[in-house]
Order: sequence, then C-alpha cells, then structure tokens
Amino acid sequence: MARFITAPLLEQMQENIFRHAFFTRNGGVSKGIYASLNTGLGSRDDPEHVRKNRRRAMQALGASALATPSQKHTDICAIITSTEEWDFDAPPVADAIATTVPDLMVAVNTADCAPVLFADPVAKVVAAAHAGWRGAIGGVLENTIAAMEKLGATRSRITAVVGPCISQAAYEVGPEFRETFLRKDAGNDRFFHPAQKPGHFMFDLPGYNLARLQAAGIGQAGTLQRCTHGEEQDFFSYRRTCQRNEPDYGRQLSAIVLLP
Repeated sequence: MARFITAPLLEQMQENIFRHAFFTRNGGVSKGIYASLNTGLGSRDDPEHVRKNRRRAMQALGASALATPSQKHTDICAIITSTEEWDFDAPPVADAIATTVPDLMVAVNTADCAPVLFADPVAKVVAAAHAGWRGAIGGVLENTIAAMEKLGATRSRITAVVGPCISQAAYEVGPEFRETFLRKDAGNDRFFHPAQKPGHFMFDLPGYNLARLQAAGIGQAGTLQRCTHGEEQDFFSYRRTCQRNEPDYGRQLSAIVLLP
C-alpha cells in the first residue's frame, strides 16, 4: 500500500470535500535506488514500475485519474476544467495544476524541491505546485493562487501547506545563489545562514516558500518541516543522490483530489 503523510491544516477542512497526500517513498514496487514508490516518469526506472506506483497512489486517495505536469522549474500553473482537455500521456510544461474537476488527482513530483498543496473547500478548488527555488522566486505559488481565483476560489479562504523538501540544515549554496535572492529583495537575507564553508550559506527553502504564501494574503499557510535529504527511509533526495554519485534518483508524489 502506498504510504503517505497528511497536513493537519488541510485535514481539518477536507472531510467530504477533498483528500490529500504527501506520499513517501514507501509502498511501491520499484527496486534498487528507486525503492519503492517512485512515481517519476522522468526517471530511468522501469516505466511499468512507475505506472504501477502511480496507480497505487491513485488508489490510496480513491481517484479515477492522475494529472501531473511536465515540470521544468517554471512559474506556470495549468488549469484543468475537464479531463478531456488534458493530455495524460504528454502533459504540458507547467509546475502547478489547479482544478475543479472531481475525482481527478492533481499532483507534482519532487525530490528536494518543495511540493505545495492548496485548497478552497467552499469553492471546491484545489491545486498542487512544485516549488524549487527557481519556481518559487519566479512566482509559481502566486500564479497558482491566481489560477485558483480564476476557477472561483477566494484568496482569503485558500489554505496551502509546504510538504517535505530539503531543509535549511542540508541546503548549502554558494554566494551567487544568495545574490540572486538579494537582488530580488534585500529582505531575503533572513533565509540564509552562514555555512561552515567560507562564503557559503544554508538556504531555508521551506521558510522562503511559506513566506511567499503568507505575503500573498491567503487564509492559512503552513509547512510540515520534513526533510527529504535527512529522512532517507521516507523520501527520495536529489542532493543526496548527487553526493553519493548515484546515477539517478526517484521522485515522490504530492497530490490532492476533490471528492465526487
């Protein structure tokens, strides 16, 4: 069975309206470095294993279909108002999806970047976003909120939660990375702490995403504070894979679905 964790902020409002899950890496069929619930079609895992894992995730939330975008670290949020308009085999480039379609699980894959799930339970609008640093600084979260508003959501009713991602304790960056954020806003310095390596810094990705959500004026925002890099038993991690010189890495799914 596909294993997942949930967010209290979303749980308290989801009854009979939607279901959500931040899936772990556990409960799937993949082997080796992809063990076991790898849902990343872009990985070099056995495609049939990935498809089986995605079906297990769908079954866990009781969904009849699963839509994930072709993620490229963009600021784009796709909108789905009908499953007929979505190419499930060759999805468009985007890093978020918003929908009003019941029984359709919208989701993103991550492996250190931050997954963010959104819901307006009154308007029955939900969304999922992939917010690595490029997407976050580019505005993918704000664009997701705007897409939800186009579907009838009210900003002050939206709740969003930042799921498992790389923590500040594990995210060392160079000076040019920090300068990119300071050029955007000098106040972003609060998301960087000095690293042990001279001239390097530790970046707070979940904190940055949370601050963007709060600044956008939504009703509630939170973060699970689970580290993909440090919690190897539960999560895939791109940075951990690079540090070990492994040839590839798995991805975990974060998903939300409106009930029929």
